[in-house]
Amino acid sequence: DPKPGDLIAIKRRGYQHWALYVGDGCVIHVTSRGERSSPFRIDSTEDGKVIVKKELLKNVVEDDKWSVNNKYDRSHDPLPVEEIIRRAEHWIDKEVPYNVLECNCEHFVTMLRYGEGVSDQVS
Repeated sequence: DPKPGDLIAIKRRGYQHWALYVGDGCVIHVTSRGERSSPFRIDSTEDGKVIVKKELLKNVVEDDKWSVNNKYDRSHDPLPVEEIIRRAEHWIDKEVPYNVLECNCEHFVTMLRYGEGVSDQVS
C-alpha cells in the first residue's frame, strides 16, 4: 500500500508515467489538459504545457500495472511528508511546462519529493 509522499510508477506502453501519492486513494500528477483527464501519453501535449491534477489512483492507472517506486531515496533525501504534500497541492489545476527530456512527469514528482527533478528514464 502506498503512503503519502510515495512516488508511483505506472507502466504504460514504452514508458512509465509517474505520480505522487497524497493519501485517501489519490495522486497528484501531470496530465493532458481537458474536461476529463485521460491516461497521459507522451505525445498528448502539442504546445509544451500540461496540467497538474489530483485524481484517484485507480482512475489514473486504469488497467495498467503500477508500483511504489522511491528509487531515488538511495541518492536523494526525501523532504518531510507534510512539505511534499503541501508542495504538491500548491500545483493542483495549474499549467506547467512539459518536455519529455527535461521536464517530464518523473521530473515533476521527484521535484516534489526531493526538491530536485530527476528522471533516469531519459538518461
